[in-house]
Amino acid sequence: MFGRFFDRQNSVTYLKKLCLNRNNQRLCSGATRPDNSLLPFSAILTDGFGRRHSYLRISLTEKCNLRCQYCMPEEGVKLTSRAQLLSTLEVLTLARLFVQEGVEKIRLTGGEPLIRPDVLDIISELRKLEGLKTIAVTTNGMNLARLLPKLKDAGLDLINISLDSLVPAKFEFIVRRKGFHKVMEGIDRAIEMGYNPVKVNCVVMRGLNEDELLDFVALTEKKPLEVRFIEYMPFDGNKWNFKKMVSYQEMLDHIRQQWPNLEKLQTGHSDTAKTFKVHGFKGQFGFITSMSDHFCGSCNRLRITADGSLKVCLFGNSEVSLRDVLRSGASDEELLQIIGGAVGKKKKQHAGMFSISQMKNRPMILIGGHLLRTPGTPIFCTLPVNAKLSLKYDNVRLFHSQSSSKDPSVKLDQTKSDMKGHHDETTEAKLTHTDAQGRATMVDVGGKIPTRRTATAHATVILGHTAFQLLRDNQLAKGDALAVAQLAGIMASKQTSALIPLCHLLPLDHTSVTFELNELHNAAVITAVCHTTGRTGVEMEALTAVSVAALTVYDMCKAVSHDIIITDVKLLRKTGGKRDFNRHP
Repeated sequence: MFGRFFDRQNSVTYLKKLCLNRNNQRLCSGATRPDNSLLPFSAILTDGFGRRHSYLRISLTEKCNLRCQYCMPEEGVKLTSRAQLLSTLEVLTLARLFVQEGVEKIRLTGGEPLIRPDVLDIISELRKLEGLKTIAVTTNGMNLARLLPKLKDAGLDLINISLDSLVPAKFEFIVRRKGFHKVMEGIDRAIEMGYNPVKVNCVVMRGLNEDELLDFVALTEKKPLEVRFIEYMPFDGNKWNFKKMVSYQEMLDHIRQQWPNLEKLQTGHSDTAKTFKVHGFKGQFGFITSMSDHFCGSCNRLRITADGSLKVCLFGNSEVSLRDVLRSGASDEELLQIIGGAVGKKKKQHAGMFSISQMKNRPMILIGGHLLRTPGTPIFCTLPVNAKLSLKYDNVRLFHSQSSSKDPSVKLDQTKSDMKGHHDETTEAKLTHTDAQGRATMVDVGGKIPTRRTATAHATVILGHTAFQLLRDNQLAKGDALAVAQLAGIMASKQTSALIPLCHLLPLDHTSVTFELNELHNAAVITAVCHTTGRTGVEMEALTAVSVAALTVYDMCKAVSHDIIITDVKLLRKTGGKRDFNRHP
């Protein structure tokens, strides 16, 4: 069912059970104990600077029926396959987890969210999540008038409509499509149906529409609108130039020349807009000042892209694929741990407009909800040639990259090695997994004393020049191979007893999977380290981890070349058992 849109005939009952029959305790602001006292806000959604993330934006689709110049690259984008996008069930599963942890507002974005066939079902089911106060949508307005009655019945609370010009011909030039009158009809219909305020988003670009600032403000005289002027922001493919950006202060000064006595309105701590009102006007207007005066210190927003990646900052290129974790069979606790790790690593503020303009990031259309992986866009971190990547699931430290000053040395031609610190096993050779008749049997470890045990294993993947370069530069079509392989290795270590019939089920205290990239041999060397406190060792867990991680690297690279060799899978060391083992080169 994952990877496909829900069959609407069969989905509603199941989704009701999913959203309503969970008994997980919600640890967040506004949740209460039996004595009606408030619980603290979830630590999982609180970053290292104390910011509480109670607002989630979910992209429902990569598709859009417009081609806005600031959003969509001129050459267009390649859409992700439907199987790689979040299904209805996956959207609602993730929404439930975030609401459980304290999210009170969810905004549905795209692409254009209103072209997703099951958008009404999604809103209806979100409405049933206890603790979710607000459901909003950001739309280009093309289909809004037709869908509004059903949207309101489904439970939609707020509407933001994108409109960058009040001149029909200029509108068509900016969005590369016709439809100005449809958008205006949608705005008027929303007002008629009682949405107040209806927010209108206008991206201001010098030489294009900055001459319409006063006309947009004038719209608020008779209509309960909140027009929000957005500073032009850099994203891949939109040819951002500082000279095209009109700053908040410049816009405000121009408007004040027409209306000198503007009233500045009070806003909430986490509101992004600086809001003003002309005395006597029904509506108001504001500014989104992401470039000239960032509001990072009060940011409470997280984003999930259409392909299921969590993005903690709009302008950051760091992401983590919740879709992959969800489809690996991870529990709610494991998902929350990964979410907490990503949120915990959120930076204090974004890099600034000039640095952002030089960074690789998704086109804007693929951040709002579309999730095409653009060249150079990592899942979570960019790896230099000599890099180590480690993922730990015993705490919330996830996807940590660390440069290595040492050149990775991989002995690809090694066919034998010396062993030290153990008995000569050739003189004591005895199979422990067979009985006296030679039949397979499971070893009884019940009489052993639990000890702290560790094991380290290696595997090497020889890729060839082209595949190695793409892997190193994170330009593979399937995405960040190392991050995916790392997750696969860790998940595999926890499934070893299910894969190897006579292995014991062990409670792993810790697993890490790291990579070293060897430019000379076009190879990736994988190391897995497993720890447990138990009656038997974890060498099989470590070997399983590196093997599955290596197979995942192969799978991620095979579209480039099938001339890939997985070799040198071996146990390096184990400790804590009856005999320690150390392999030396």
